[in-house]
Amino acid sequence: MFAFAEGLLDDLNMDSCVVDVGGFGVNVNITSRTALELPGIGEHVKLYTYTSVREDGISLFGFLQREDLWMFKKLITVSGVGPKVALGVLSAMDVDTLKLAIISEDAKAISKAPGVGAKTAQRIVIDLKDKVSLSDEAVISSLKAGNKASGVAGGEKLSGEMEDAVSALAALGYSITESRKAVCSVEGASDMDSGSILSAALKLLY
Repeated sequence: MFAFAEGLLDDLNMDSCVVDVGGFGVNVNITSRTALELPGIGEHVKLYTYTSVREDGISLFGFLQREDLWMFKKLITVSGVGPKVALGVLSAMDVDTLKLAIISEDAKAISKAPGVGAKTAQRIVIDLKDKVSLSDEAVISSLKAGNKASGVAGGEKLSGEMEDAVSALAALGYSITESRKAVCSVEGASDMDSGSILSAALKLLY
């Protein structure tokens, strides 16, 4: 119904905001990530929106980036995932991280989002894994950025020591996605032993 809401930011909370659109205050549900990225009160803002029409009313869900709105729409196609749950997922994970979790079938990482249980997380992976691929530029960029941070050239596999550190973190209860990202963020990890990588990665995760 509404493609976007553009105007002056009139009010802001961690889960919603009010946009003054030509003198009308439009309430928009947002993620906590969006709340942190929005400008100050009285500043110009444009949110790409999804309109949810229910018997009890009409609600708007807004995002600063079209990519976030795209992912939101994909999430709500999954059985058991409504707009509020989808918003919770995108509050807990940015789009690139969520894509990586889906591609690597890391349901554990997704299940940490508020309102998402293990079964729902698994359904998200099953239903969306064919709709998110490594050919997506955002995912490729994310992978290259992680590899570059650790001294690993884009596209190359992690060293054996790095893989061992990832496995150790997973054994400690961290998801594969966050374990891999932490290890890839350790500077000079490709030249370190697994114990040193693990220690440095744990510091990043704390």
